[in-house]
Amino acid sequence: MAIRTGQAVWEGNLVNGKGTVKLGSGAFEGQYSFSSRFEEGKGTNPEELIGAAHAGCFSMAFSAALTEAGFIPKRIETTASVHLQKGDKGFGISLIELNTSAQVPGIDNNRFQEIAESAKKNCPVSQALAAVEIKLQAHLTT
Repeated sequence: MAIRTGQAVWEGNLVNGKGTVKLGSGAFEGQYSFSSRFEEGKGTNPEELIGAAHAGCFSMAFSAALTEAGFIPKRIETTASVHLQKGDKGFGISLIELNTSAQVPGIDNNRFQEIAESAKKNCPVSQALAAVEIKLQAHLTT
């Protein structure tokens, strides 16, 4: 199986330093800083990248599970909200909220919800992030 890479370079101290992150494929390269991570500064941050990875992985796992169950999705759109909070031991990710909506002809909502929960459980990124609470809101659209 494939091995995927990401790189980061950080220069300087935590508060005043700056960094860049890039994907091994070259599809994305961006700046990050203390401000972009802990405030509302310009640039990306690790939590945003985790959110994008989780949303992408879940959407693909959901599509695969729906297809395997005999329902071909027309569209799946997922947002992953990654909550970074300060705790007793410093900063940590306390919660990830997956909010997905999907257009899936011929499925009833109960079956849709069942397959969505299974996809959340079996998504490789969900499994990698199992130490964090992951909540799912799944909406069936027409």
